[in-house]
Amino acid sequence: MTIAFIAHDGKKAEMVGFVKDYVELFKSKNITLIATGTTGSHLERAGLEVNKMASGPMGGDAQIASRIAEGSVDMVIFFRDPLGKHPHEVDVSMLMRLCDVYNIPLATNPAAAQRFVQTL
Repeated sequence: MTIAFIAHDGKKAEMVGFVKDYVELFKSKNITLIATGTTGSHLERAGLEVNKMASGPMGGDAQIASRIAEGSVDMVIFFRDPLGKHPHEVDVSMLMRLCDVYNIPLATNPAAAQRFVQTL
């Protein structure tokens, strides 16, 4: 199973806190983690092995979206900041649309992410 992690700047600390609650699960040999660049760096500091893409504004969201279209992502955990402005909003919208097109579970907040992870 491949899980993609993305977090807007204002949500990165919240993402790290969430990941720490499930660190042993995410370290499982059956789970591969990918993330946008900066989010991935934060997850590495939390003790996880992560395949990092570019940062979101530099195309990381699009890289993950591409992997969704290729069928190589099983779940996306994306802590978004709905109140902030993001220069790469077009990529964010594309990624979320592709999750719907390809029927990929997408958690955009900690409550949804917790429910998804509990099913693993």
